[in-house]
Amino acid sequence: MSKTKKAGAGHYEILFIIPNKFTDDESKKVVEKVEKMITADGGKITLSEYWGKKKLAYKIKQNEYGYYGLFEFDLEGANLAKIDNDLRLSTDVLRHQIVAKKAKTEDDIKREKAIRAKIDSKKAEAEKKSAEKASDDKIKEEKNSKTSIATSTVKAEEKKTDLNELDEKLEGILNADDLI
Repeated sequence: MSKTKKAGAGHYEILFIIPNKFTDDESKKVVEKVEKMITADGGKITLSEYWGKKKLAYKIKQNEYGYYGLFEFDLEGANLAKIDNDLRLSTDVLRHQIVAKKAKTEDDIKREKAIRAKIDSKKAEAEKKSAEKASDDKIKEEKNSKTSIATSTVKAEEKKTDLNELDEKLEGILNADDLI
């Protein structure tokens, strides 16, 4: 088998991390810079996502947080090495990884969107149920507190009557003639 690359543009994905020393607005400018780097070398971006600030799994060059960017693009293999080298030398990018990827068809994109919508609807439904349960729990708690107040009032009245009975018995004992 031959180990030569196929002719034409390949489909790639790049994930990169921008250091936390930049603000959110400045990191978006770095994302645009990477995008221009890809398009300047003849690449065509098919997917662009900015994930924002995330906590890193471990410190990288004293950074605990970083801004993530993801691109999928079509590019000639020879130009890919140039982009990789430029990103490696850039101080604006903490880490990056470029992988070859199968290009998504329109059906794949529609399927992913349908799955994502289904997941989002289930999350919304679960949040709604938890909110309903919380409100039900609050109503039950209010009923229980009202019930406990009523029972404590009844118990207090019972105690008052018990004290009255005790007072009467004590008077009876004290007034008894056979005590002395």
